[in-house]
Amino acid sequence: MAKPKIPVYDIYSISHGHTQQDLMVARFGPYVREHKHLYRQHGHSFYHLVLFTKGAGTHTIDFSSFNVQPYQVYFMAPGQVHSWHFEGPDPDGYLVHFSPAFFQSFLLDQQYLERFPFLRGNSNDGVLKIPSPLREGVVQLFEQILKELEQPEEGGLDMIRMYLLQFFMQVERCCGKGEKKQVPQQKQLLLANFRQLINKHYNTIRLPKEYAELLYITPNHLNALCQDLLGRTAGELIRDRILLEAKRMLVNESLTITEIAYALNFQDNSYFNRFFKKNTGMTPEAFRKQLVH
Repeated sequence: MAKPKIPVYDIYSISHGHTQQDLMVARFGPYVREHKHLYRQHGHSFYHLVLFTKGAGTHTIDFSSFNVQPYQVYFMAPGQVHSWHFEGPDPDGYLVHFSPAFFQSFLLDQQYLERFPFLRGNSNDGVLKIPSPLREGVVQLFEQILKELEQPEEGGLDMIRMYLLQFFMQVERCCGKGEKKQVPQQKQLLLANFRQLINKHYNTIRLPKEYAELLYITPNHLNALCQDLLGRTAGELIRDRILLEAKRMLVNESLTITEIAYALNFQDNSYFNRFFKKNTGMTPEAFRKQLVH
């Protein structure tokens, strides 16, 4: 029997604990006990973060697997998919869901969240470990967020926005991966716009020079930007987005490989197979079998 495509949930469809407009906060243990179906691959239409205070097992984000550890925090952007498999005692911690609109009325710079690498939708940047000296303070911060929801007062949601921004800044300062360097805001914005264009057009626009035209810059400028900030070429970012979508579609066993190739705008099935195998080391069919068995 064919499996359905990856489900995508909004905040209200998996509500638990304290749910407000564009926000949900819960203790993680009771949340996962109530939503056992979320152990399987699924996506969200909102930002999603979990701070583990205890637990073990694996957590898979966009088909990259990570070991669950106490005081690990993971972040997911809208559109990413994930699943988890816990081992041993029940996990616990804190969970926060917030929509892209949650900060819009609060921040003058609508691109502000893009400054944080862990909120940009790259799974390798979204899993971090909180250092020992900061753990007690971080737990107290999440307890304050819960208190604002359990004992509502005027300005409570704005207090939660400030607590979350404080947490994001702490994580950026202490846990950012790689060498820390000051990146001009103009460069950050240009890269964010490029990624947004890829998400919108990966199915129809494949060449870096075409994206460079949309950004009103030269292809060399675009490649230099990506190499400088990410150590990767513009073409690699485009390719990875196509691969990610292919993997997400392969979860849906009701789609044939030919249908997926057509949906992703490949000339034919054999071209899609060569592209997928060249970049993953396996055929689409082998990837699907590995995923569902």
